[in-house]
Parts: sequence; structure tokens; C-alpha cells
Amino acid sequence: MKRVALLSLLIFTIKTTVFAQESNNDEAYYALIDTVKNIKGKRLKEVNVASYPQKNPLNIGKAGIKSMDLPQATAIISSAVLTNQQTNSLTDILKNTNGVYIMGTTGGYQEEIASRGFPLSSSNTFKNGIRYFNGMSIETSGLEKVELLKGSAALLFGNVAAGGILNLVTKKPKNELGGEIGFRYGSFNTIKPTFDIYNSIGNNKNMSFRINGSFEKGDSFRDFVHSERSYINPSFLIKLSDKTELLLEADYIKDHRTPDFGAGIYNYEILDLPRNRFLGVSWGYYNSKQTLATATLTHTLSKNWSLNFINSIRFYETDLFSNTRPNPVIGGNITANGDWTRSIQLTESKDDYFIQQTDLKGTFATGKINHQFLFGYDVESFKTYTTAYQNFMNYDVINIFNDNNPAGEPLIPTLNKNTLTSTPINRFGVYIQDLAHLSDTFKLLAGIRYSYQDTKNEVLSYVSNSTSISTNYDGAFSPRLGLIFQPSENYSVFASYSNSFEINTGQDELGNALKPSLIDQYEIGIKTKILKDRLFINLTGYQITNENFYQQSLSNGNTYSYIKVLAGEVQSQGIELDIVANPIKGLSLIAGYSFNETKYTKSSYFIEGSQLKYNPKNTANFNINYNFEGRKLNGLSVGLINTYFGTRYAGRPTRVQIANDSRKLIYVPDYFQIDATIAYAYSNWTIRTKISNLLNELNYNIHDDNSLNPIAPRNYSIALTYDF
Repeated sequence: MKRVALLSLLIFTIKTTVFAQESNNDEAYYALIDTVKNIKGKRLKEVNVASYPQKNPLNIGKAGIKSMDLPQATAIISSAVLTNQQTNSLTDILKNTNGVYIMGTTGGYQEEIASRGFPLSSSNTFKNGIRYFNGMSIETSGLEKVELLKGSAALLFGNVAAGGILNLVTKKPKNELGGEIGFRYGSFNTIKPTFDIYNSIGNNKNMSFRINGSFEKGDSFRDFVHSERSYINPSFLIKLSDKTELLLEADYIKDHRTPDFGAGIYNYEILDLPRNRFLGVSWGYYNSKQTLATATLTHTLSKNWSLNFINSIRFYETDLFSNTRPNPVIGGNITANGDWTRSIQLTESKDDYFIQQTDLKGTFATGKINHQFLFGYDVESFKTYTTAYQNFMNYDVINIFNDNNPAGEPLIPTLNKNTLTSTPINRFGVYIQDLAHLSDTFKLLAGIRYSYQDTKNEVLSYVSNSTSISTNYDGAFSPRLGLIFQPSENYSVFASYSNSFEINTGQDELGNALKPSLIDQYEIGIKTKILKDRLFINLTGYQITNENFYQQSLSNGNTYSYIKVLAGEVQSQGIELDIVANPIKGLSLIAGYSFNETKYTKSSYFIEGSQLKYNPKNTANFNINYNFEGRKLNGLSVGLINTYFGTRYAGRPTRVQIANDSRKLIYVPDYFQIDATIAYAYSNWTIRTKISNLLNELNYNIHDDNSLNPIAPRNYSIALTYDF
């Protein structure tokens, strides 16, 4: 009987694996995992089943188009990668990508993302397809996978920056009882308990739930810097009928940490200061919290057609009270002997966001041409309120060459309100897209979107008791066209053009509203999947041109980021190579290389040919993980995460019209970083360890003339989890 049971299990495993691969269905894959984990009520020690997420359509793509049919570079960082690499930050996640990177960590409380030379703001960061505020720490324990759609996404989402979009996909409900509890301890007294529970509700399994969360508290390699973060992510899946499902999801995070704007630059040269030296005020804080709630109704109209309806709300609040950055105007300049006159800042901000989105997708044929069709609309509303207080000047004087002593700090000052800025934004978009299968080898992707946005900017001055109001009304079409040539199912060659529409917030030096930017993007590439889908290689080349590129005005000592100047035309050009491989059982590889050059091609403000700040020309990665199988080493897993970050520049570019401009760029050298992981699973228990920055590399994130944060030194973490 045992042999019959095992044979039946083997047959079922093979059939389900084939179905999971052929249907590109993650649900089938996870159904297999849940099934084979339980035999006669006993859980197997380990199940290794190959999964190929690069084959699957991106959720963020809306239309369900497979990667090989999409004339655009994409990447999926799977649950297996997140687990094997023991990711704990967005920085960890982006070590698996090329051309998408962390360009800065201003204040130590956020990870600023950039792609293909352009910053990706909160408009380009999504969680489950909903815009997500990225000006705070992002929790990774609740993630199932991460999706990257490089290049233009304007047709699908309207007002997004040119470099691409990032989508964080959280864990979903399951119909069987299971979950995980864990505890992580690491360097700098860091502790992090986590939990994850899922099950069905009722005997008919028409309802299921999942709830996961974490709490993290710790110090830092920087003196006097502390952080505390709590997170919870509940979700419910309700099967209303055979054709209709309702997914309810909530996401809440609360974060408190010490702001660290750093210091350590004089005359645009990096000073050799101890990595642990903290030069901010010890009592400073950055409090942030964000709530996201989403209801997604999916209805199957027929075999080939479905309707997706999303309603979502999001709230965030931030509260920053700390020293200002070292700055010649508002923060006090650092003198040659290292004296720094510190000033204090206080800013409060909150935002209410709502979106309603409907997508109709399906397939049909006109003669011999098959179509994969998408039609949708979205309505968005933002209401942002920012209260800025008058800076408290000349709080005290410290010397950056000496350790900071908090005992000598004056009393915490009281600041007076300066301005209240209210920015309500209403946005509407309607779009249509079609992937036409012209023949066995040629496919054409075409679509267009119309976006309309009205923006009101109201600034109340508490000092003068006056209010200034400006209103913008902007609308534009965003077309997209792509041609795909597929000589076989394993090879795809594509070329595409798209135009995106980007609103510029703020005002020029005369107080006038800024013009929107229309951005042209061209992309060519080849995608391959060989060795029975065990090797994926993508090579992409692109050019992005923004004719109306605005930057903060530097005239007359301006310190307000919303006062901007038309800097001219900026062009980004580059190539990207991405490799994902599972060459043998148990071995997984992620590798790639990116070259990018983003520079001013036409400008009367900055020198033509000068590069944009913070962007490395070269990035590369080579990550490897191996799961051992066999009687002696079964359950053991080891990995290496190798990343290269190329030379870049910070500081201030030289302006054309200013003679003998003292502002200069700051040279930041390249660096190579290695992280090592090892894990061992036995029965229901798994222990995981990680050493980050194994070679103890020293490098920096620079945010302003004099503000920098060093990257973390060599550090470790140990995590113990129990699966049930």
C-alpha cells in the first residue's frame, strides 16, 4: 500500500508540475507545494520543485501578456529568491536587478529608487498595483514577489517617470491551514519577530484568509541612531460565485527612527571620518505611518473575457524634527577646521489618496489575426498637506572631526509655523491596448492613453497671514507601439516606441506654473528562453529623451525645492543584460549588467554634456544559490550575492551663466559588495544566517553639498523559523 501511495503521489507531482509550467500559473505551483507537504498528516522535510517566474505575465502589466510577447524589459524577483537571500530591505531586493538601483538614502529613513537615470518617486512605486508612498522604510516580510517593468508605463498608469515602475506583491490567502513564525537577531542589537498564518473559512472553502506581520527594533552602526517598525498585512479572498471573486487586502506600517543626514564633505571632497560617527541631534526623530486598503473584484464574463474592478484608499503621515543638512544657506556651512553651526527643522506632512480602476481584458479573432485586448480607465485623487516650520538657526556648534557628545546639546527648541501647503490633485485616464498576433512569427502591440489632471497649489503663510493659489490643467495623449518578431517560441526580438506625459510640480523663478514634460522612449531587445526554460537571457537597448527637464533653481541662494528652472533637454541611453538560470537541480543563478549614460544634451543653464547626479554608469550582479539534496546534506542551502555599483557624482553641477562658479561635482568611487547566506532545514524548522558586506567595503550615499551616509559595515543576522 505504501508503494501504491508513493507511486500515486509521484504521478500527481509530475502532472501538477507540468500543468504549473505550461499554464504559467503560480496557483498550480503552490497547490503542488501544499499537497506534497502533507502525507498521512506528516510534513515532508523539504520539497524542491522548479518554478520559472520569468515565464509568467506581470500583475502590474494588467493585460496578462507573457514576457516573451512584451516589447519591453521586465523582471520578477520570486518568493524563492526573497527567502534564499534573506532580504530585509529594498536595497537587498534591488541587488537582483540591473539599471534599477538605490540612488540615495536621505536622512537614513528612505531608500530612493532610480531606473535608467531617472528617479522613481511614489508615483512609480506600487503595492499590489496601487501607488505606494516610498518616502519611508518599506517592509519586505509580507512580500510574495517583486515585479519590475522597465521603461515606459505611461499607457497603463499615466503620470509616471520615464525609468520604469516597481510593484510589490504581497502574500495572498490560501485554502489550507499553514503558516510560519520566526525570530531574527542581528548586528546592532536588531530583533525581528515575524508571523504568517493562512487558512480557509468554513467547510466549503469559499472564503480564505491570510495575515502576516512583523516587529523590528534595533540600533545602528551609527552612534545614537535607533529605529522601531511594526507591520501587519491581512487579506481575505471570497468566492462569490463560480465566476466572481472578491479580494480584500489591508497593509499598515508604522516606523520611528533617528534621522541621520550625515556630514563629512568639505569643499566638495569626502572627508575620512569614522563610519560610526553620528553628527545629528540625538533627540531628532522621523515618524511615519502608512495605511493601504484595497478591494479587487474579478468577474469572468466568458472563457476569453474577464473584468477587474479595483477600489483603493491610502493614507500616510510623516513628522520630521531634526537638524538640517549641512548647507551653506539653511544648515550652516562646514568650515575648514570642521566647525559646523547646526540649525533645526520641523516638517509635518500627510496625504489622502483614492483610486478607482476598471480593466476589461480578453481575446478574440478577426479572420486569421488573434487579439489580446485591454480597455480600462482610472480615476485618482490626491490631497497632500505639508506644514513647514521656521528653521531654528544657530542651535549650536560642533566639530565634525570630534565625536559628538549629546550631553552638551542645548534644550530642544520651539519652532513656529511658517507655511501650510495644500496640493489637491485630481487625475483621470482612459486607455486601450491590443496585442495582435499577425502571424506565427510577427506580433504588433499598439495602444494609446488619454490623461487629464488638474492640480491646485495653495500656500498659506502664517507670517504674513496671506494665501497664494495656483492652478494647473493639463492633458495629453500617450501612445505606444511595439513590433515583436518570434522565429520560434524560444526567441523574441522587439522594437518599441512610447511617449509619456509627466506633470511637473512647483513653480519657476517668476512664480509661474511649470510646463509638463513629454518624454519619448525607444527600446529594442532580444529575449531568449532555452534549455527547457532553465535559462532566460534578455538583452535590451534604449533611449529616453525629456525635452522639458526641470531642476531646483540654484539662483540667489534659493533653498526651496519647489522653485525650479527649465534645465533643458536630458537624454538617457543604455543597454541591459539580464540572466536567470536553473541549469541543474538545486542551483539557481541571477546575473546581469547595465550601462547607462544620462546627460544634458541641450541646456542654457548647465553645461551641455554634463551628467545627471547620483547615477552610476555601470551596475552588475552575479547571485548564486544552491540547495543540497542527498542523505548527508539534505536541507542545506548556501548562496552568494555579488553586486557592483559603478562610479557616480553628487554635489552641484556647474552652471553656464555663473562666472567662476564655486559649485562642483563630488566624485564617488565604485565598489563591489559580497553577501553570503547559509540555511539549514530539518523537519518543520529552518535556521538561516547571513553576512552582509563580507569584505567590509566602505562607500557612501551622498544627498547634498555636504550630506552623506556611509553604507553599513560587515554585519550578520540569524533567523529561526517554524513552518506548520
